[in-house]
Amino acid sequence: MLEVHSGHSIGQLLRTTLDEHSLSMRKLSELTDIDTATISRIINDKRKATLDHLEKFSTVLAIPLTTLLQASGYSVDPENDSTIVYDQTIQQLVNTSGLLSADISLSQVESQLVEYEDYVHTTEGKQRVVYEFTKKLESAGGVGPLADQMKKLFNRFKTQNGNARELAIIGSALLYFIVPIDVIPDYLFAVGYLDDAVAVQIASSELMKNS
Repeated sequence: MLEVHSGHSIGQLLRTTLDEHSLSMRKLSELTDIDTATISRIINDKRKATLDHLEKFSTVLAIPLTTLLQASGYSVDPENDSTIVYDQTIQQLVNTSGLLSADISLSQVESQLVEYEDYVHTTEGKQRVVYEFTKKLESAGGVGPLADQMKKLFNRFKTQNGNARELAIIGSALLYFIVPIDVIPDYLFAVGYLDDAVAVQIASSELMKNS
């Protein structure tokens, strides 16, 4: 996961992230569906990023939404973790995407990850990760910090670099990405992979606790 330095403005944070991953503002525009000129103004601190902008940046750049909110000057409760923020973000994005009747919450992502932890212990689950991950990543575009993060997790899983618990956590996040049954359908551009990004961040947090 990207190491984010505290005290940076949203412009500094985005500029540093793009440099580290060799991404241009034009490419970020393509990935987020945000106009390049708007991204330029945000990066140069000439306009305030909206919640919608930050949600898309969080998804594509794999930066915690709370970090982006703080860098943009929004009030974030320091006693509150990212769980509620992501919960609200998922629901807001689904609502604006026309799925008004969907009951989307972070708990659904977490529940699915638990199920996949059991599945990844089976031969079928392991083989599915090994043989289907690359194809799914290519179909999703395969670029950006989230893709880089997932590639690292996949390489670690493929080489069995970790104990049984760590590999189960990694495998669950990869299966969440691979299996087409998501909390948010993947075909929804700039929205469909938000829950996959959340799943990866949940897994990364669990790995840190187990390290």
